[in-house]
Amino acid sequence: MEYLVIKWLHVLSSTVLFGTGIGTAFYLLVAVLSGDLRLTVGVSRWVVRADWLFTATTAVLQPVTGFWLIHLAGFPLSTKWVAWSIGLYALAIACWLPVVWLQVRMRDLAAQALNHHQELSDSFWRCFTAWFLLGIPALCAFLAIFWLMVAKPA
Repeated sequence: MEYLVIKWLHVLSSTVLFGTGIGTAFYLLVAVLSGDLRLTVGVSRWVVRADWLFTATTAVLQPVTGFWLIHLAGFPLSTKWVAWSIGLYALAIACWLPVVWLQVRMRDLAAQALNHHQELSDSFWRCFTAWFLLGIPALCAFLAIFWLMVAKPA
C-alpha cells in the first residue's frame, strides 16, 4: 500500500509540475506576444505566483517521492533509465531556476513600463528571449522523463 500511495503522490505532483509549467508558459507567451501591456502585467503577476505555489512545491516533492519509489522498488541508482531520469530532471531544474528570476524581472519591467506609459524595454525582451530559450530544453527534458518513467527501457 505504501508504494501505491507514494507512486500516486509522484504521478500527481508530476502532473501539477508539468501542467503548471506548460500552462503558465503558454499564457505568458500569449500575453507578451499580444502586445497588450496591461494583459502582460496581469498575467506575469499570476505566473510568478503560480510558479511559487505549484511549481516550487512540486519541484521539491518530485525527487523526494522519486527516490522513495526507487528505494521501495529496489532499483539501483545505476539503472540506466533511473540515472537518465535523474540527470534530465537536474537539467530541467537548472533551466527552471533562472526562469523564476526572469519571470520576476519580466513582471517588474512590464509593471514599470505600464506605470510610466512606455513600451516594453530592451531589457524586458532580453529576459523574454532567455526565458523562452530556457523553456525548450526544460520541456524536452520533462517529455523524455515521462517516456522513461512509462517505458523503463532496459
